[in-house]
Amino acid sequence: MTILKSKEDIRKIRESGNILKEIFEWIESVVAEGISTGELDRRTEDIIRSKNAKPAFKGYRGYPASICASVNEVVVHGIPSDDIILSDGDIIGIDIGVEKDGFFADCARTYAIGTVSEEARRLMEVTKACLDAGVKEAVSRNKIFDISNAIQTTAKNGGFQEVRAFVGHGVGRQLHEPPEVPNWGEAGKGLPLKEGLVLAIEPMINAGTRDVEIMSDDWTAVTRDGKLSAHYEDTIIIGKDKAERIT
Repeated sequence: MTILKSKEDIRKIRESGNILKEIFEWIESVVAEGISTGELDRRTEDIIRSKNAKPAFKGYRGYPASICASVNEVVVHGIPSDDIILSDGDIIGIDIGVEKDGFFADCARTYAIGTVSEEARRLMEVTKACLDAGVKEAVSRNKIFDISNAIQTTAKNGGFQEVRAFVGHGVGRQLHEPPEVPNWGEAGKGLPLKEGLVLAIEPMINAGTRDVEIMSDDWTAVTRDGKLSAHYEDTIIIGKDKAERIT
């Protein structure tokens, strides 16, 4: 199943995407040693609401915050807290969704705090390359698993493993829509891509095992072996020759 978007739908999704672009530019300027993930969450929510928009994650299936803030071995869905203060050498994945006028966009970035290890730096580079490789395949002549295979192959070639417990997804009138976009799969398989399909492509890549565990809060997902994880995500529109990144 696919949910193709009209030109007016896409215009509204772009508005949500533009808010996310502004937010991530701001985050990049302030995320640093000594700031708490709780502060990042509150200030992000203030920005979103100042744009007459809503934080898409807050209250979603009971999620308590406006951002997901995933530090070091946290893969996704890290709950922000004033007790989690960023330190030199950390990496943090920040995932944010915005709803404006009934339309959603979704985006994630991973940041290095101070001086990080060589492994952390490479992990971030490879995960960003996985996103870029997946987006490159997001054209109407391809299929869903062309995106998936590009991500998997890039991760493997970089010496890392893709997470399989979570997937990318369609996005638009809902935060999560069909189809699912796995980060692994056989090229040439899956749903045909069509112009007007809007997807959130989001590789989550681990330095060690791909296996994850869910913590007692029922949200925070961590690597089973305690090694680092990185996460990048863009909302994109399938094009004939090239996808449009709207975040």
